[in-house]
Amino acid sequence: MKRSIYSIVSFLSIFTFSIISISCGAKREYKPSSIEVAKQYRFADSLQSKDNLTADTTITLGQIPWKEFFGDSILIQLIDKAIANNLDMQQAITNIEIANQMLLRSKASSLPEVNATLGKFARGYNSKNYYGNPSSNYYENKTPPDNMYTNKVQHISDIQVSWELDIWGKFRNKKEADLASYLKTQEAKKAVQTELVAEVAKGYYQLLELDAQLEVARANAKLNDSILRIIELQYDAGEVTSLAREQTEAQKLVAQGLIPHLERQVAIQENRLRFLSGNSPGEIERQNLDSYIQEADTLFNVGVPMELLQYRPDVYAAELDLRRANAEVGVAQSYRYPSLNIDLTGGLDAMLGENWFQIPGSIFGSIAAGVTQPIFNKRRLKTNFEVAKLERDNAEINFQKKILISINEVSDALISMQKIDEQMTYIDRRVEVTQKTVVNAFLLFKSGLANYLEVLTAQSNAMESELDKVNLELQRRNERVNLYRSLGGGWQ
Repeated sequence: MKRSIYSIVSFLSIFTFSIISISCGAKREYKPSSIEVAKQYRFADSLQSKDNLTADTTITLGQIPWKEFFGDSILIQLIDKAIANNLDMQQAITNIEIANQMLLRSKASSLPEVNATLGKFARGYNSKNYYGNPSSNYYENKTPPDNMYTNKVQHISDIQVSWELDIWGKFRNKKEADLASYLKTQEAKKAVQTELVAEVAKGYYQLLELDAQLEVARANAKLNDSILRIIELQYDAGEVTSLAREQTEAQKLVAQGLIPHLERQVAIQENRLRFLSGNSPGEIERQNLDSYIQEADTLFNVGVPMELLQYRPDVYAAELDLRRANAEVGVAQSYRYPSLNIDLTGGLDAMLGENWFQIPGSIFGSIAAGVTQPIFNKRRLKTNFEVAKLERDNAEINFQKKILISINEVSDALISMQKIDEQMTYIDRRVEVTQKTVVNAFLLFKSGLANYLEVLTAQSNAMESELDKVNLELQRRNERVNLYRSLGGGWQ
């Protein structure tokens, strides 16, 4: 007797020690990825040292709310509509709700499972070759048959409780994984908004650029029309050949042909902005380019690369995905260990219906506990565990990649803004020179001191320089938006 008790105690001690040891091994603590990044962005110093820009060191550019970043009230209204009605934003909100439901399920996974049988009637039919015999009380005072006799009758109402103890952290790890997935969907929504704000702003600027180009094309077509009338008068007077008239007319047709091309692009761009706002194709209200409100020419502090983990939602989402993958390793590992289940069942059971609610005579109950250890599952559990570890490594690589991409985007935007500002000094001078050339060439042409080719060349150069300036101004605005987005701005 003592030996039996000693054996039981020894078994329980070894089993308890094994549970504690394996449980410690199955626990998955998240360790942040060790990523080495530069202390500051490339080209940040050269941009902030410009005399015409002031740096606000108390706030980074990515922290500025988008309604404060953009100075155009019409653009702000357009972005507001896009955030409210954009279909991608609505999908992101739906994904958040889905992830929230999954999180609620995982939180309840460690609780016991309870099921109830409100009413069940069961009858078993057998014949004489069955190993049993019709010797139940159902045939009391009756002669039992040999074939298809009723061997068992039950009227049951019961409650079943089943509980798997979370000794390996299976449910805790699953809850942590679902929590990371839920938080990731929230960051994904922010990431969608940052991209949407940037896309709407750049689309709006594109529309303003097309308006400006259209104005340049119409002005040049009007000027070419005046030159053509003079050439035709000179041709009628025999002062120029038909070649001069034809070349001047061809130059006029080039300017006129640019107008419908730009008008088509304007309509397409308006439809694009309407689509981003969740609306059908139509016109877009915008300011006249002459009265357009420029953003304040102030460069806020761009911060340091490590701050991207806090401000850029796509980078933080990648880290949350790493947390999820790390927790999934713990889940896959726990499935390889024994599971301890406790099952409780209690209720009413009677052979005759009239005895169903005779209490306590019809009361029954049972309790069962068992430990199940998987031994051979065709390598399924080990494969799941190894794949989970590899997916965790892949998530860490993706996290590192996302950080490097974001740092490069900031650096690219910084150097682009710096070099575009340098280009603007040259393009401004070029426009000034070409416009003066057009005036001088036209005056000389009317005085007979210049030929029509010099006038056409001057006019062509002026139109090209004006279009290039408009395009460069668009690039400047777009790079400012790109810098704002790459620093995590747009979701606040």
